[in-house]
Amino acid sequence: MSRLILFNKPFDVLSQFTDVRSPTPRRTLSDFIDVPKVYPAGRLDRDSEGLLLLTDDGRLQAQIADPKAKTPKTYLAQIEGEPTDAELAPLRRGVTLKDGPTRPAQVRRIAPPSLWDRVPPVRYRKSVPDSWIELIITEGRNRQVRRMTAHIGFPTLRLVRWSIGDWSLDDLPPGKWQDVNSPR
Repeated sequence: MSRLILFNKPFDVLSQFTDVRSPTPRRTLSDFIDVPKVYPAGRLDRDSEGLLLLTDDGRLQAQIADPKAKTPKTYLAQIEGEPTDAELAPLRRGVTLKDGPTRPAQVRRIAPPSLWDRVPPVRYRKSVPDSWIELIITEGRNRQVRRMTAHIGFPTLRLVRWSIGDWSLDDLPPGKWQDVNSPR
C-alpha cells in the first residue's frame, strides 16, 4: 500500500527536502518530515502556506500534480483592496497571463478565516484595506494565484492552500503532518 502524507507547510519553507541553491541555509521539508522515500506531489511557493501532499507512489504523485487531471485546489487569499463581484468576474472567465490563458476559477469573497498567525505577520497598511477571497483552480502554474489576483489589480498579501481534491488541512497545525489513507 502506498503512503500519503498531508503536511501543513509553514511560510518560508521550501517544498523540497534539500536546499542547494542558497549560500545560507533555508528551511526545507527535512526540517519537519523524517520519512524516507516520500516526495511532494506538486509544489507550494516558499512564501505560501498550507497543504502539501507527499507520497511514495510515483503514479499517485503524477496524478495529483498533473494539470490534465484537473484536480481542484482551494486557496484562501488575503488580498490588497476590497474587490466587487464585477472585479472578480475575470477570474471566473479565466485571465490571460504571460504564459497564456488560465482556466476559469471559482472565486468568492469570504470573511477573514480563523487561521494560525503567520510568522512574520503580513504587512499592515492603514491607508490600504485588505480582504479575503476563496479561489479554486484546476491547474497549478508557478505563482498562478498571485499572478491572477495581481492581474485584476488586487495583489495577494497572504496565500494559504486549504485543500487539494478531497484532502484538506482541517485542524492540522502549521509544521505538522499526518498519514492518511491513500486512494490506491
